[in-house]
Amino acid sequence: MKHVARKRFGQHFLNDPAVIDAIVASIDPRPSDALVEIGPGLGALTGPLAERCKRLTVIELDRDLARRLRARPGLDVVEADVLTVDFAALAARLSAPLRVVGNLPYNISTPILFHLLDAADSIEDQHFMLQKEVVERMAARPATKAYGRLSVMLQWRYDIEPVLDVPATAFDPPPRVESAVVRMQPLPGAATVAAGRLAEIVAVAFSQRRKLLRHTLGRWLADHGYAGSFDVQRRAEEVPVAEFVALAGALSTGGAQAA
Repeated sequence: MKHVARKRFGQHFLNDPAVIDAIVASIDPRPSDALVEIGPGLGALTGPLAERCKRLTVIELDRDLARRLRARPGLDVVEADVLTVDFAALAARLSAPLRVVGNLPYNISTPILFHLLDAADSIEDQHFMLQKEVVERMAARPATKAYGRLSVMLQWRYDIEPVLDVPATAFDPPPRVESAVVRMQPLPGAATVAAGRLAEIVAVAFSQRRKLLRHTLGRWLADHGYAGSFDVQRRAEEVPVAEFVALAGALSTGGAQAA
């Protein structure tokens, strides 16, 4: 029976063979990979991926789709909300770093990206289909309109590369937005800064992005006893990722050193 896309799950099923081939080519799965697909849906990517790797784990919340997927040989089907999945534990169970792929539900794509941050040390790379605007924000550079909280928090942990633009016509039903595929490769040694502290700083800095930082982050730093030097005569969008990370590191060690 034909599966009807469920709006509450943000389902849009990829069905363009040329786009599917291009995505699989960009992922370049190998037989030894521990590949994990988030939201496989009707299996447009699942089949080509399974043909090229020996271990494919799929995470699917929709119970009807999960039942269909279990009928396919060679798949390890995890029927769960992806936000509850422990990816570090999954990597330990598979005894290999994960290669995570998927056409992410656009309504919860940002929470998924932040959830995966905690497991970055257990991941080799990630390839995701996302709303094009989100990919642009992820890869944005300082002093651009798209640069913001998402840019800083993800570029702190990953090298981010937009790979492929995908039109709405490649899906059934077509979404109301354009899409893009992004490649994310964890950066070695980036986890030396406490994620919570960095997230707090970045959230305060971008809370009023049109104002100079002295009105927002400057006051927050003073309240937290920061004794270093950090230029607050800028807007948040002008501060490079490395400076936010250095500031978080300085505060984590007592705030006595200049950022």
